[in-house]
Order: sequence, then structure tokens, then C-alpha cells
Amino acid sequence: MDYWEPKIVSMYRTVFSSFLALVLWGCSQGSIPLPYYNTPDFMPLFINNPALEPNQIKHSIGPFQVTDQHDQKITLEYIEGKVHVANFMFTRCTSICPVMTNNLKSLASIYENHPRFSILSFSVTPWMDSVPALRSFAESYGIKAKNWHLLTGEKSEIYRLARRSYFAEKDLGFTKDSTEFLHTEHLVLVDTKLRLRGIYNATLKPEILQLQQDVAQLLDEK
Repeated sequence: MDYWEPKIVSMYRTVFSSFLALVLWGCSQGSIPLPYYNTPDFMPLFINNPALEPNQIKHSIGPFQVTDQHDQKITLEYIEGKVHVANFMFTRCTSICPVMTNNLKSLASIYENHPRFSILSFSVTPWMDSVPALRSFAESYGIKAKNWHLLTGEKSEIYRLARRSYFAEKDLGFTKDSTEFLHTEHLVLVDTKLRLRGIYNATLKPEILQLQQDVAQLLDEK
């Protein structure tokens, strides 16, 4: 079986489920808000009454402390109140990471000056990706947006954050041992209250375009 086939099937199975739920919910409500995600299988949960959110949205991003390419400490407090997109990469990757990074550049160009938006790119090989290595990577890709942070730190913390907070994994709904190597093309969209609101394949241009629209929708939410 081709390397991409199981992941594409898994992704589009989730997309189809989300689409069906959106159609049914939108027909009755007249508007289509973004879903929430509480579990690693990214089963969408739609809520039309904000008062119900505290009881139904059980998952959010947990605390962390990492360092970006400018040697700036980035913590949970930094992204609170902001919409952000997270991905997991490494500077020596020659397969999906170059495509993912170049596609993220189109998103960064739209929101690079927005005070309530950030991109967090966590290195999954932090023992190799030092601050100078991340800075060199940013320069090689022409990454200039101040709100795009390439991040390094303790491996155990990054892997715990990736799998337990962002549900980042090669296959949806499959959580490996935290020490096993993490490599995924997924982008995760998170709202201002640190809740998961979308997952996208970073190697597919249509999904990047959808992500751009969804970021705009979250930034417009009150």
C-alpha cells in the first residue's frame, strides 16, 4: 500500500463525517460554526449555545515552555487569547516538512501582522534543532513573520504536548508511546481559549485554503 494512502483515507473519512454533521447542523441553524474536538480521533462536536461549552468541551492545550528561533521563551500564556496553528517538524526532514513549511508560508503571509494570530512549529528532534539551527532554517525558507515561532525544548515535554494536547500523530486516533518518533503532516487549529477547532493535511493546497478561511472565522468570533 502506498505510504500516503492510509493517511489520506483516514483524513477524508474524518472530513466526510465533519461535512455530514455540518450539513445537518447548518440546515437547522442557518449558520455553520467550526466544530470542537475532544478526542484523538477528531470526532467533531458542534455546539450552538455558548453556555453549553464548559460542560461539553473537555479538552484544551496544556501548559508548556519552549524556545523559539529568536531565543524567546514561548509559553501557554503567550498563546492565550490568540488563534494559533501548530505543526510538528524538524529541520533535517526532506520528505513532508519542506512542503508543509512552504504551504504554511502562504498562511503566514496573510496573518503575519495580526496581533491575535500565531504559528507554532515544534521540532520533533529538539536535540538537533538548537536555536541557531532553527534560525538558519527560518532564513533558508525566508520565514520573516514575527508571529511564526520555530520551537525547541525538552524532547519529553514536546512529545507529551504533541500527543496529549494537540493529538498529533501520523494516524488519527492512534496514540503511540511518548518516546516513539513523531512525524505527521497534520496542522492543528486552536482557538483563543486553547480548544482544538480543526485538523488539516499540510501537504494539500485545498486544505491550506480551508485553513485560511477557518482562521479568519475564528478571528471574527466574539
